Amino acid sequence: MAVQEQGLVENKILPLMREAVLLVRMVLHRKLVESLAERRPELSASARVQLCGALINNLFGTRPEDEAVLHFGREHRHMVEEELRGLAGQVGLLKPVLTDALRMHTICDEQEGINSTASLLMARALGVLEEDRSLPLPSTFMLAVRTLAVAEGLAHPLIAAETDAD
Repeated sequence: MAVQEQGLVENKILPLMREAVLLVRMVLHRKLVESLAERRPELSASARVQLCGALINNLFGTRPEDEAVLHFGREHRHMVEEELRGLAGQVGLLKPVLTDALRMHTICDEQEGINSTASLLMARALGVLEEDRSLPLPSTFMLAVRTLAVAEGLAHPLIAAETDAD
C-alpha cells in the first residue's frame, strides 16, 4: 500500500478507534458511579460523577475537559488515589475490554505523536491490565465495544439490511 493510501486509512481508523475507546470510558464511568453510590453514600451525586471522571482521566492519562473535574481531582487527590488503588476490584467483567481500550488508546496516541505508555504502566500496577490478553485487531475491538454499548443501552443493535430475493 502506498504511503499516501496508508495515511488515508490511518486517518479514517483513528477517529473510529477513539470513539470506541470513549464508549468504553462511558460504560466504565457508569459502572463506577453506581459502585460509588453504594460504597460512598456520603458523597453527593455530583461529587461521585466528578470522582469517576477524575479516576478515568487518571487511568487513561488524559486531561479532563470539565474544569470542575480537574478541580475536584486536585482538591480530593487522596480520595482519587484511594479509589485508583481499589479500581481492579471495581471493574469486574469490564477488565478485558478495558485492557483493550487502554492499549488502543495508547496506540492512537502514539500515531498522533503522544506518549501515553505511562497509563498502561499505571493500569498494570493497579491490577487493571490483563497482560496475558492478546491485542485484538481494530475491527474486533470495535465490534466488542459495539456489543458492550448495545448491552449497556448506549447504542442500538445493528439491523441487517433487507435484500430483494428473486
